Amino acid sequence: MRLSAISHALGGPCAVATDSPAVARRRLRIALRRAREAAGFTQAHVAEELEWSISKINRIESGDVTVSSTDLRALLALLGVTDATEVKELTEEGRVARRRMWQDEPSFREHLTPAMRQMLQFEAEANIIRCFQPTLIPGILQTRDYADAIMNLWGDYIPADALQVRFEARARRRAQVLERKDPPDYRVILDESVIQRVIGTRAIMADQLQFVIRLAASARTEIRVLPMAEGGPLSMLGAFTLFDVAGDENAVMYTEGPYEDDIVEDPNILQRHRDLYERMWDRSLSEVASMDLVHSRHAQLEAD
Repeated sequence: MRLSAISHALGGPCAVATDSPAVARRRLRIALRRAREAAGFTQAHVAEELEWSISKINRIESGDVTVSSTDLRALLALLGVTDATEVKELTEEGRVARRRMWQDEPSFREHLTPAMRQMLQFEAEANIIRCFQPTLIPGILQTRDYADAIMNLWGDYIPADALQVRFEARARRRAQVLERKDPPDYRVILDESVIQRVIGTRAIMADQLQFVIRLAASARTEIRVLPMAEGGPLSMLGAFTLFDVAGDENAVMYTEGPYEDDIVEDPNILQRHRDLYERMWDRSLSEVASMDLVHSRHAQLEAD
């Protein structure tokens, strides 16, 4: 089989396997689907040849299930994937895809949504993260008191043990993203209302803005403010975060609302949000002007 048929899905020849099961599963399923299409086989034909159900093939290609090493070898042989390098890479991707991460611990599985658990893995592997927040400071940038104030609003609906798990997840996120040896380029657009809105008390909000100022001093973290005069219609998009993992091919988006969240992989939707993000980035204040505004709001809160 031609190398180009699936090496593109792996990020190029001799790509190094990711440490994230979610990312590995995505890369593997894309590679297997492309290998099947390159061989000219339908899912029905593969299912018949391997004596599997069509639903099993569909679940593997959609990433809903992992594939065992035995099944993977049989599938690769049928699809004509015989190049030793590609077989080794795909086998390693399959092994990583079956690995359990901290997000799979019982307490996190119980209290975090499936989409959030996937997001945490993509976040840990991303080399570029683009975040837009129209209402709140992003979770990974929140102080404990600010997060407490938000979570307390949902106190009647979220059990105390679930709240504790979410706090712990925030701490682990910060460690695995902002504090890792090679952190991603983290680009954040905040609607101006996020800076002006007081969450909790004025003292809590002042501390939160001070924390944002410290994080913005990092060479890999850039925060820009979208003025309210510019952000009205765009802010109606809602919060979203784009993760680039080894290039556009492995990019995904996480969206979150009050009652549901989702991982989006559709390339057309991703491109649309990339374009909108760049439009908002261009309309936002410069990094210096943005931080001047945050400093000014922090000083106002401290003085009152």
